[in-house]
Amino acid sequence: MATGKPSFSERIKGVSLIFACGTALFSDGYANGVIGEVNTLLKIIYGDQVSAHNYATILSSLAFAGTVVGMLIFGYLSDKVGRKFGMMAATGIVAFFSLLSAASEGAHHHVGGTLAMLSACRFLLGIGVGAEYPCGSVSASEQTEQKSINKNAQHRWFALATNSMIDFGFVVAAFVPLVLYWIFGPNHLRAVWRMSLGLGFIPAMLVFLWRLKMEEPEAYRKSSMKNIKIPYMLVLRRYWPSLVAISVTWFIYDFITYPFTIYSSTVINNIIGDTNSIPVIFGWNVIINLFYMPGTLIGAFVVDYIGPKYCMITGLVCQAIIGFIMSGLYHQLTAHIAAFAVVYGIFLSFGELGPGNCLGLLASKTSPTAVRGQFYGTAAAVGKVGAFVGTWAFPPMVAAFGGDKTDRGNTGPFWVGSGLAILSALITLFFIRPLSHDGMADEDAKFREYLEEHGFDTTLMGLGEHGSTTAVDETLDEKSV
Repeated sequence: MATGKPSFSERIKGVSLIFACGTALFSDGYANGVIGEVNTLLKIIYGDQVSAHNYATILSSLAFAGTVVGMLIFGYLSDKVGRKFGMMAATGIVAFFSLLSAASEGAHHHVGGTLAMLSACRFLLGIGVGAEYPCGSVSASEQTEQKSINKNAQHRWFALATNSMIDFGFVVAAFVPLVLYWIFGPNHLRAVWRMSLGLGFIPAMLVFLWRLKMEEPEAYRKSSMKNIKIPYMLVLRRYWPSLVAISVTWFIYDFITYPFTIYSSTVINNIIGDTNSIPVIFGWNVIINLFYMPGTLIGAFVVDYIGPKYCMITGLVCQAIIGFIMSGLYHQLTAHIAAFAVVYGIFLSFGELGPGNCLGLLASKTSPTAVRGQFYGTAAAVGKVGAFVGTWAFPPMVAAFGGDKTDRGNTGPFWVGSGLAILSALITLFFIRPLSHDGMADEDAKFREYLEEHGFDTTLMGLGEHGSTTAVDETLDEKSV
């Protein structure tokens, strides 16, 4: 029996549920972005005491490590305890350790103790940030297949609620310290860095309150394996090619994206010269981070028409072409720094249009509900390892090409990054399957059939009233109406 179209209020409620699940990833962008400005302030305030112990790199590395731990642990908890539990725990961790980071202080105001506590808080904050990927993002993807969501806009809302939120977090993270500097002035930089970190509490707590009345997504209630043992060997036998392909492409994406933030400083230095003016440095950081937004927003409105697989390939190929152009014409472009900044911004934008928007879609909608959190968490964790490896590998790479004072040294990583983008596009083309709208319901049905063919009892899947194979039959009946 055909049902009427959902009302406007039902559509708004459906979209708000997607954003309630995914918006907390704003905290990921904010936490990762603001530490760059905080490091700049710490170096100005504490001078050689920061540089001598390489605390800037340690802070970034510990955040990556915490994020990986959070992705892996909460990937399991998301599947076996519940999506809502994971989301509430994640936002609670982020809120608490944002405040604790702002309050970092060593015994007797010792700088080493302050930085040690800040480093520990960054690791623990990273766990909360990492938890959002297999909990919040996975729940957002499952909410996109509600009846109230337009079928041709499912991928769009997911991209806007997740990757666009991360990128917006980076923009706000660059702008907040600048505003705080305008308020407190150059004589109160300690207040600027502490409040920059502490304000991360506000978005996390708002999302925490937003999520209080949420229920588990319908797909999880129907098809989870919360109360039964997951047959991991059967799961791996069916899904390992997709898991490996998505993990490798995510590794490459983060390997390219995170280290290339070092080139933002190259752009800024070329524009403003050798200056220690905090407003000028922070102001240009806002502009650099704004380059991410056109790519993710345009990509969100493209992905439903060509599909995540081909949207990702398009973004990667275009990014590679722009990277090769920047490498070949580096000398000419840097002679007109505005042109270099624009082309560099287009390079970043295509990365967000392609893998930035699409990797989360592919990771969440390729896997079945029963192991979606672990599938997504594993792929995302491999990506963060790529970011960690790239951050450490790029400086020696620049040195091997001739150093950052030479055109060859500055263009070498662009050649490498563009080549890796082409490799990632080829892996996506040959090893990642395209997604359809309502594809998660189809995949859950096929997964049940696969388990039953191998003698697995699927009647206990789901939560209580949904724990039977009739859940799949109901889904198929709805799709046939």
